[in-house]
Amino acid sequence: MAGLNPCIVIPVFNHGAAIGSVLERLRPFGLPCWLIDDGSDRDCAETLQRLAAEQPDWVRLERLPHNQGKGAAFHHGLRCAQQAGHSHVVQIDADGQHAPEDLPRLLAAAEDRPDAVISGVPIYDESVPRIRLYGRYLTHVWVWINTASLQIQDSMCGFRIYPVAFTAALMQRNRIGHRMEFDTDILVHAYWDGAPVVNVPTRVRYPEDGVSHFRMLRDNARISGMHARLFFKMLWRRLGLGARIKPAPRLTSSGKN
Repeated sequence: MAGLNPCIVIPVFNHGAAIGSVLERLRPFGLPCWLIDDGSDRDCAETLQRLAAEQPDWVRLERLPHNQGKGAAFHHGLRCAQQAGHSHVVQIDADGQHAPEDLPRLLAAAEDRPDAVISGVPIYDESVPRIRLYGRYLTHVWVWINTASLQIQDSMCGFRIYPVAFTAALMQRNRIGHRMEFDTDILVHAYWDGAPVVNVPTRVRYPEDGVSHFRMLRDNARISGMHARLFFKMLWRRLGLGARIKPAPRLTSSGKN
């Protein structure tokens, strides 16, 4: 990975049963990893402390004083990565949905386009709940409207690679949602700010014993509010009343400008 110095950031909130397996599958890739404990309960906190103590060569643990949401936990991990001099951050969820074995493909895309956000595009198996699958398409449509583009194929997958300096500056300049709306919110803002979005297919499954923090009414309300906010911000920018949207560079079939 010439020129890249990546690390991994995993926001964790009460995923004590799954995080050990996630780390075991990530270890062969040899990247430093920050676990960001987002105010987990005592059992999960103790699990994270044990895992970090057992693997001090590559696992680092940071604990937030109370639950602030995935976006806030990621932002904290991003600052840790920036202070340590990393060029890119791999974001992956703690619940075991993602396939760490697909990480080399995302890293290869980041090496080819170090200025880009590398975004996982889910390939689901039969475990995906139908209602969650159909709900994602509503978000896809809103994202395509708010970006006036089909460049972002899936804005809700939490398996990504971000360039550190660009993303830190973006989060400093913009109000980005901290909870279930985070993944979509930050990707739309990244596109608006001119980052290429490179889509990489990745396998996603929903474990039978998986822990989901999605709350149908509360989180759908948050996501709807985010889409409305992005829509009016898009209009504001397109009317010239604010900074204009910078379209992402057009990609060729090879992934280059």
